[in-house]
Amino acid sequence: MRLDFFLTRFARATVFCAVLSAPAAWAEPSHGIAMYGEPQLPPDFVSLPYAYPDAPKGGRIVTGEVGSFDSLNPHIRKGSVPWQLRFLAYESLMGRNWDEPFALYGVLAETIEVGPNREWVEFTLRPEARFSDGSPVTVEDVMWSYETLGTEGHPRYASLWSKIGSMEQTGERSIRFEFNTEDRELALLVGMRPILKKAQWEGRDFTDSGFDVIPISSAPYVIDDFEAGRFVSLRRNPDYWGDGVVPFMRGQANLDEIRMEFYGDGTAQFEAFKAGALTSNREFNVEKWETQYDFPAIDRGDVVKSIIPHQRPSGMTGFVMNTRRDVFKDWRVRDAMLHAFNFEYINEAMTGSRQPRITSYFSNSVLSMADGPAEGMVRDFLEPFADDLLPGALEGYSLPESDGTLRNRANIARATELMAEAGWTVQDGTMKNAEGEPFTFEIVLKQGSSENEAIIDLFTAALERLGIQPTVTTIDSAQYAERETNYDFDMTYYRRGLSLSPGNEQRLYWGCDGVEAPGTRNYMGVCSPAAEAMIDRLLNSESRDEFLAATRALDRVLTSGRYVIPIYQWNISRIAHVKELKYPDTLPIYGDWIGWQPDVWWYEEE
Repeated sequence: MRLDFFLTRFARATVFCAVLSAPAAWAEPSHGIAMYGEPQLPPDFVSLPYAYPDAPKGGRIVTGEVGSFDSLNPHIRKGSVPWQLRFLAYESLMGRNWDEPFALYGVLAETIEVGPNREWVEFTLRPEARFSDGSPVTVEDVMWSYETLGTEGHPRYASLWSKIGSMEQTGERSIRFEFNTEDRELALLVGMRPILKKAQWEGRDFTDSGFDVIPISSAPYVIDDFEAGRFVSLRRNPDYWGDGVVPFMRGQANLDEIRMEFYGDGTAQFEAFKAGALTSNREFNVEKWETQYDFPAIDRGDVVKSIIPHQRPSGMTGFVMNTRRDVFKDWRVRDAMLHAFNFEYINEAMTGSRQPRITSYFSNSVLSMADGPAEGMVRDFLEPFADDLLPGALEGYSLPESDGTLRNRANIARATELMAEAGWTVQDGTMKNAEGEPFTFEIVLKQGSSENEAIIDLFTAALERLGIQPTVTTIDSAQYAERETNYDFDMTYYRRGLSLSPGNEQRLYWGCDGVEAPGTRNYMGVCSPAAEAMIDRLLNSESRDEFLAATRALDRVLTSGRYVIPIYQWNISRIAHVKELKYPDTLPIYGDWIGWQPDVWWYEEE
């Protein structure tokens, strides 16, 4: 299909700037809300700009996942859950438009109203809103959902709940939240929590559910069938309350069935796709995309290869070092690992050097730190923390580059120097400290991650030249989830997607509270006063310039912290799918992001 951007890159950048710089003013209940200024879509919008409102209904999509699952409740800490359920099986008061940096429009909520400084927010529910069993969605359900998730649910919900000073019903269908913290983003975040049916959980332990509870929700899809660890099938509810009611949902939820199949490893998943058991497959390895997608279904035209560009940040993908462990507390040791990791050689081996490397957490976007020394407002923000910042934050930092050869002589030599500065030297062929204790650490990987295993094999071979022999442990999905939750690893694979509108989730990713509290996304255990201050600034910025400077400063702090060994970035998405699965020509600025597939896709026989 023809791939057009909704706006040109220049036009999108202009819109982004305008959204950030426009003053906020809310006098009356509105159909939507933006982080800065007013939402782009008018009250009478027909559909999201990247949805096809006249898309036909029917058909199915079958995707593959590597791993397993032992729960259907995505809202608690316990268990391993298909990640899609959190987004497909539940609805929230407001929905995200992925063609704006951060804007929400009503779904369960008919209107939203905020205080002059966003110190409170009030929602009015749509009278038509119903759960899949036909019962109405009530204010009582909303209030119960927020309190239960905030006090008993997954840790990702706790931070917002702690900032809600009060919650009260203000009318038959309206509810108001007042905040105890000055934070402009809270009014938006409150609108994005899943709404559960209170009556379904009466007499049950919300924190201990697995397969015994099939959730009743207001979403277009309900769980129709599943087999533990093997597959989950969701069916479109023919009586979905939002059809013809909610503009946000027009052109979405077009497929009759969404099925997720689970496999032991990536090879088995790819073979299943080639055999026709799957109808869509995302490919993250460009070398494989170029050389192995030549099977008969491709040649016949029954399977189509689609390229989906985007303008969102690269995020961070690679191997994270856990600074809670003594082995990685010293930044010089982490820097040595970065030098020993021969990215140029690994990239050639894995992708034929076809994929660029991630250079910072917000690379590939306007939020990325600039090359060279910090200047202007970015320097002003960082200067008060100069004594605590690591080398490179103010002066400028870039990842080490090798000459692309296997030996990687210069970087191995530099790694040896860094280890010596940290108190580790090669003694009788082994890296040891002054007490003669060997330097070693454990790399934890999930079963089935064959690509990660191949990369780590190349990395460990390089470490042997430093006299370092790490232990590589491969475990199943359930064990891996448990160890991730409790930060029980020295090094592990790490992937963190970042948006064009970073906000409170940044605390969950790298806030000091996550060093001890289990279940956060702060896998590296970072606790940086500078990072905390930059998060505060970006959350309360009142201008575009201040927001951009705070985010770019945060990018410098994190990147120069040397917490992750970055690998290649995916600045485009590669999706192979059967020809009957189609998507609109208009693409959102976020591209292939959360829910774009399958939300706006449809099935159409040619």
